[in-house]
Amino acid sequence: MGALRAVGHALETTGSMTWEILWALVFGFALSALLQAVVRRSTIERHLGDDGPRAVAVATLAGAASSSCSYAAVALARALVRKGASFTAALAFEIASTNLVVELGIVLAVLVGWQFTVGEFAGGPVMIVVVALACRRFLGRPLAEAARAQAELGLAGSMEGHAAMDMSIDAPGGPWRRLRSPGALSAVSRVFVMEWAAVLRDVALGLVVAGAVAAWVPTGFWHHFFFTGHPGWTEVWGPLVGPVIAMASFVCSVGNVPLAAVLWNAGMSFGGVVSFVFADLLILPVVVIHRRYYGTRMALFVLATYYGAIVVAGYVVELVFAGTGLVPAGRHARVAARALHWDLTSALDMVALVLALVLVVRFVRSGGLPMLKEMGGAPGGAGHAHHDGAAGDAHKGARPGPLDGPAGGAHPGRGKAAPDAHD
Repeated sequence: MGALRAVGHALETTGSMTWEILWALVFGFALSALLQAVVRRSTIERHLGDDGPRAVAVATLAGAASSSCSYAAVALARALVRKGASFTAALAFEIASTNLVVELGIVLAVLVGWQFTVGEFAGGPVMIVVVALACRRFLGRPLAEAARAQAELGLAGSMEGHAAMDMSIDAPGGPWRRLRSPGALSAVSRVFVMEWAAVLRDVALGLVVAGAVAAWVPTGFWHHFFFTGHPGWTEVWGPLVGPVIAMASFVCSVGNVPLAAVLWNAGMSFGGVVSFVFADLLILPVVVIHRRYYGTRMALFVLATYYGAIVVAGYVVELVFAGTGLVPAGRHARVAARALHWDLTSALDMVALVLALVLVVRFVRSGGLPMLKEMGGAPGGAGHAHHDGAAGDAHKGARPGPLDGPAGGAHPGRGKAAPDAHD
């Protein structure tokens, strides 16, 4: 009976956190879908050929307007490498596309506090600069050439089909004109649903893990673990151990936020929480995919570089925010189970559910269902079609073209299909 009560408490906490952030997730992914629908990957690829500041800046902005799914981000970064992008630009793209996206910021603000959203968007560029400097200083030509040769093998990882799909609006003109085109709603609905399909597992797992930790792990354990009685040690320890906890959690991207809220309430330092959220690209499945894509030595280089950059970013955020008085005085993240009642959160959840329903219906009616089957497609497979947002059925108007083809290959999502010479 005690075990059942404990499970019930964990599930109740999970449900409460889900209700708190549901509207933020839906609105965040809807805004992200708008951005992705107007950003063409062809534009991204043209500017990522070197490791200079301009290429890194373009990769950062493109990543912030791209996918928030860690697996898809890693797959897309490998595709960019095969198209000729530098490893520095590709890694900057990975970081930005999982840590500088709008939905992550919204959920952080709702569940933990707006200061963490600011910390995340302030620390992200710091992490990218550290990674860029490390690549320039330590990534030698032999290792880079070996990693690029491994990437050209086109070995499948995860979410390959999703990463290969160019779901941007296929219409002329600038972003606002494309958003007013007939196929805009279909394109946005497809990005929205595909992004949800990509991250739903991680979000659900993150909520369950956070609910279980909040319900089952005694607060006293965390207080000892985070040295809460010794503030100096807490600030030093947090950014070091935050990425390690993230690696062990097997949860990535937005799914990290509920557990981050639990860790903040339990006594983790501000910089430690920021580092924990940054570490979604260090989870073991992503490390394994990096090894498959680029080889063991490059995967270890990326792991060490990411960890060092995350720790540095955590310390910088801690020092700056503590020095400016922006670190929250209280620890009141919304993790406690509470009874549902009608309030602003409930009203926003209802509006968000209606919006989600509209987009899902549009996705189905515009023939998007076959795309769900292509999400895990291997390089060179069906997942590499360009899905035209103006199409009225499954592939009407779609113009196939592999994104993950070899460098110098067919333009992604444009023109005729071209076989992948390495698959």
